[in-house]
Amino acid sequence: MAMLLAGRLLGADTLEGLSVSVQGELKQALGELAAVQEEVGGEKVPLARELSRLEDQVLTRRVEYERAQRAQDNQLVDLGVLRKEVERAREEQKFVGALLGEYLSRFETRVHISEVDRYATLLAELKAAPTKPDLTPVERFERQAKLLDASLDRLERVIGGEIFEGKALTAAGRMESGKYLLAGPLALFASDESDAAGMAELRVGSPKPRAIEIGRQHPPAIRQLLADGRGELPFDATSGNALKIAATKDTLWGHIRKGGPVMAPILLLGLAALAICAIKWSQISKIRLVTPMDLQGLLGHLRKGQSQDALAQAQAIPGPVGELLTTAVEHVEEPKEYIEEVLYEKLLDTKPKLEALLPIIALTAACAPLLGLLGTVTGMINTFNMITIFGAGDPRTLSGGISEALITTEFGLIVAIPALLIHAFLSRKVKGVLGSMEQTTVAFINGAPAPEPERS
Repeated sequence: MAMLLAGRLLGADTLEGLSVSVQGELKQALGELAAVQEEVGGEKVPLARELSRLEDQVLTRRVEYERAQRAQDNQLVDLGVLRKEVERAREEQKFVGALLGEYLSRFETRVHISEVDRYATLLAELKAAPTKPDLTPVERFERQAKLLDASLDRLERVIGGEIFEGKALTAAGRMESGKYLLAGPLALFASDESDAAGMAELRVGSPKPRAIEIGRQHPPAIRQLLADGRGELPFDATSGNALKIAATKDTLWGHIRKGGPVMAPILLLGLAALAICAIKWSQISKIRLVTPMDLQGLLGHLRKGQSQDALAQAQAIPGPVGELLTTAVEHVEEPKEYIEEVLYEKLLDTKPKLEALLPIIALTAACAPLLGLLGTVTGMINTFNMITIFGAGDPRTLSGGISEALITTEFGLIVAIPALLIHAFLSRKVKGVLGSMEQTTVAFINGAPAPEPERS
């Protein structure tokens, strides 16, 4: 610009020409500026409108964003609520599944033994359902719910009575086919292969139901009832408990055999005690004690000098008392101190004979409980060994083993208590006999006539 101006200054003739030229250019520049301003003014309005429109869009988008943010927050809250509801539903599902599993266990244990084969497939399917990974929770629940339908259907059928085919063990020990009648808790069975008929019950040691005979008059009625659906229905008010109690009762020999090998010495001690009791009772009961009249009569003969009559009277008394008096009469001429020594020796000789075999009874009373305890401990050891091998899943097996182990203690006490009483009774009788003999000895020495002094 400066160079252009300098060129013009050099090319212009005068200052006025330069001024005119500059003014012309200034007008031209102002015109151009006006045109540019006019163009800018023309474009400013649309741009302002576009800016206003964009600002409105920004406000709209901001409102929409805030609305979406609030919606998102609400959705997060709803999602949290839904998650809690889903968790609660899962807990309810687990709880219902646990209830159905418990109901399955109770149903399996409480269903009658005659129906086990009918529900075996269903129960196996329901037991396997909770552990199958390919089942959805809904499918698993639907399978478990089948048990409710089956149990309700069974309840309707059992209330009105139901007849169905099945097998049972008869009294002959054979598995025979026949028909069942199930009415409430009562189950009857009639064989198609024989005349066996009775109540169907589960017995220990048998996985199948047994047809228990309940009397000679009932089997024909049961067969008619199963054949025609009409007739007399035997009813057990104890729900089978009376039959179970009767089945647990053993014969004496069977009860003894359950006690095991320890029962042999216990019974031998008991028999020995009984035999000794019979022998000693027979021995003691035959002993005749001296009455005061017998003793006065014998002393009267001695005072009168009738030694032979006194000796005959003494010999007429049987047993050790007669022997004692005979010895006393034979030595009546001796000094009383000598007679006392002789009679005391006779008492000492008689006492072991009367007390013979009584220690065996005392030994029986002491050893029988110990032998019974030994048998119990041995039986308990065997029971716990079986528990170690097979487990303690069935309480009836455990209680059966314990009851059999206690049989030896039972018989040990049965033997020991009478043996103790017998020993006390016989010992008292022996002491009574010895006391009477001592009293007779004292009375004889005090009443015997003094020997005459020897003449020099």
